[in-house]
Amino acid sequence: MTDTQSVVIERTFDASASTVWQMWADPEHFAGWYGPGGAAIPVAKMDVRVGGSRLICMEMQAPNGPMQMWFAGEFTEVVENRRLVYTDALSDSEGNILPPEQSSMPEGHPAVTTVIVELEDLGGSTRMTMTHEGVPADSPGAMGWNMALDKLVDYVATV
Repeated sequence: MTDTQSVVIERTFDASASTVWQMWADPEHFAGWYGPGGAAIPVAKMDVRVGGSRLICMEMQAPNGPMQMWFAGEFTEVVENRRLVYTDALSDSEGNILPPEQSSMPEGHPAVTTVIVELEDLGGSTRMTMTHEGVPADSPGAMGWNMALDKLVDYVATV
């Protein structure tokens, strides 16, 4: 994929790699920061191991009232405190991936995308690089990730 077909965001945290890892690997912590501003995560089920599943529910206010979006995927690489890779797709509340014609994704957007989180211990701080392959860099998804990672910076400061 070309760089324009992926969201790539780098952030540095004043926290250890193990703390930043927990933000991604612990469902309670993940629910505390994930999603754009105004979003809530009432469900975060994550079996963080290769082959393990994930099921996330994001609730947001929409012009027509509250809406829920479900995301499901599978962990494909888990290297504690260093690297986490998982697939991500719109799903129903049971984790069944929605076919493109039933999802709200723009035409041409892949049904299943990949999220890669890489952590680098900088000795007292951690550099995180998050890549979401299959989500264009200029898409609303990129804006949502930036808002979520802004929330993560604030959340890590409270842990």
